[in-house]
Amino acid sequence: MGLPLAASPRTRLGEAGYPFLCSPVRFYARGMASLFASVAGEVFGGLFAVPGEVARVVAIADGVGERGKVGAVAEASVREMERSRRVVEACLSDGLAHYGINTGFGSLSRQRVGSEQLRELQRNLVRSHASGVGKPMPRRVVRGMMALLAASLARGNSGVRAIVVHTLHAMLDADIMPIVPEIGSVGASGDLAPLAAVGLAMMGEGEVEGTGNGERGAGRRHAGEALREAGIQPLVLEAKEGLAIINGTHLMASLGAIAVVESAALLRAALAACAMSIDASRASHAFLDARVHSVRRQPGQQVVAEVLRSLLAGGEIAASHAVDDPRVQDPYCLRCSPQVLGAAHDGLLPLRSAVEAEVGAVTDNPLVFTAPDDIVSAGNFHGMPLAIPLDSACIAIAHIAGISERRTFWMLSAFDAESHLPPYMAKGAGLSSGLMIAQYVAAACCNEIIGLCTPASPANVGTSAGIEDYNSFGPRSGWKLLRALELARKVVAIELLCAAEGLEYHRPLRTGAMVERVYDAVRERVLPLGQDRPPTGDIEAIAAMIEG
Repeated sequence: MGLPLAASPRTRLGEAGYPFLCSPVRFYARGMASLFASVAGEVFGGLFAVPGEVARVVAIADGVGERGKVGAVAEASVREMERSRRVVEACLSDGLAHYGINTGFGSLSRQRVGSEQLRELQRNLVRSHASGVGKPMPRRVVRGMMALLAASLARGNSGVRAIVVHTLHAMLDADIMPIVPEIGSVGASGDLAPLAAVGLAMMGEGEVEGTGNGERGAGRRHAGEALREAGIQPLVLEAKEGLAIINGTHLMASLGAIAVVESAALLRAALAACAMSIDASRASHAFLDARVHSVRRQPGQQVVAEVLRSLLAGGEIAASHAVDDPRVQDPYCLRCSPQVLGAAHDGLLPLRSAVEAEVGAVTDNPLVFTAPDDIVSAGNFHGMPLAIPLDSACIAIAHIAGISERRTFWMLSAFDAESHLPPYMAKGAGLSSGLMIAQYVAAACCNEIIGLCTPASPANVGTSAGIEDYNSFGPRSGWKLLRALELARKVVAIELLCAAEGLEYHRPLRTGAMVERVYDAVRERVLPLGQDRPPTGDIEAIAAMIEG
């Protein structure tokens, strides 16, 4: 299947053979498909739907074998690239200065470069900018970045030859993954250092992972060797092409796309865990009354309450204590879950919108236009449209994790005798500690997430002798968010572990049919507690279901 991301800029992704990508689709991480396959369609429906174009990026990023193939470049894209390339080639003889085409870069942009040195200019640019440090980026982030780079270039506003995109497609299909250090981009003038590492590999330089035949496991090797084995000719850069490769927001967009998919999976898991905890705690369902949420008028709150009602529908536990229950109200972690999780849902929407726009964007500089022919130097490489929602999304994730940890605390504390739960779910509390320390782990995760909520984008440091004086630092915003999501999955996994154990104390009564299905999925992987055992493996098994 071809890469729809490389379609004509005048069509939405997915047109001309990919109509299913033209509207939001229900995209579930592999583990979430396993965990919620039986409830998603009936309860969640289109809730937290991931836009199809974003889902396609992550499918390519995660793909192994045929699922990760991108195929040939669309003919419409080739024609667009050829038109814009002619504009670039025409400007080489017009006697004018064109940024990055026949000039230096950044603060050196006033330095003219002769026509006989234009190849060397682009080659030197990529080599010098491949300056990143730190551990290598995960495979999925690099593949997502490469797919987004190919898609942006293929829209025909960058002035590159089609061979540049063909090379990226061939490397993705052969699973040749450049080694890209994690640290180096300031998120303006593009993700320069990370994308330069990709450009270096395209030139047959630097290091990559992959066998060159689409199989994994070869370890690190020289890029030129891997390209030769795959039958891919190392790219000889022509005018502007090095700049076009390194000058986009594709690392930030890759991080954002992964975060959108992972946050959707986390939200579903958090709602299922919340519903299970409500009945494990023998809490009231009164606070889910639709009238309550209607008068508040907050859309996310109303949707979350509706989902929780659907998950718990038909259960026996709530009815068993509906009469003569001495409790008047439940704690906020239960009673205010629609308000908190609904606000988190709404708080994540700007990220989804920004990423959906960015995966269909051109973020190069300068931009090349046809009819009329023109080359415009501007600032589409600036990452602030992504950095701010990436920063803000971390706060939403903190609240998803934070209120989940509070529900875990409430269930394990045995503060409420009406919950009918023993302290820490322990069989013989005192001799046994049960799940006591699982809550400590959730607390530790939440503490780290709190620190990650400090935004990266407002703390600015200028670069390039001051001409690039206001950067976004969106990559750091993205890395922080992915770490927060990783930790939040552990927190929600701990809640599911404790809530599933709590339901054991209310048997033979059943919770809602949909919650019972989630309980069954947990029990397929984690047995009831019985005697004390190390919970680490249980927590990781449930977290893996959430992550996929």
